[in-house]
Amino acid sequence: MKIFRIILILSTCFSFFISFAQRSAKDQQDQKVKPNIIIIFADDLGYGDLSCYGHPTIITPHLDRMASEGQKWTNFYVAASVCTPSRAGLITGRYPIRSGMCSDRSRVLFPNSTGGIPTEEITIAEQLKKAGYATAAIGKWHLGHLNQYLPTNNGFDSYFGIPYSNDM
Repeated sequence: MKIFRIILILSTCFSFFISFAQRSAKDQQDQKVKPNIIIIFADDLGYGDLSCYGHPTIITPHLDRMASEGQKWTNFYVAASVCTPSRAGLITGRYPIRSGMCSDRSRVLFPNSTGGIPTEEITIAEQLKKAGYATAAIGKWHLGHLNQYLPTNNGFDSYFGIPYSNDM
């Protein structure tokens, strides 16, 4: 009878530890499944301008490595041919006209502009944060330079860049 109790206690403890280990391993696996997401948005850059797509003279080893470890696309669409509306389209996933980021009067935002991406727009950064990602915007923003329009008020944890082109 004493041996039966010992076996019962040990098997209960063993089952508990196995269950805990399985949950812990599953949690770790769930955390590992999330890929890093890096979106590079460059003005006036065609995919043929990178060596990973076969450009004969422009050497881009770091971008080539990222491409070999991630995804390379040859079919894609940009929402507009200029900075502000194309960035608005990328960050919101909507046509830029729907967020007021494309107009006949001014195709891009200038240093004297008082507008920017509407605060009610849902951005890709906000969605990624809901999924547990850390977010950052680095480089030219061009979606409004006033405080309410800056990346840190549109879902990004941090921002290091310029609010609009340095040639304006």
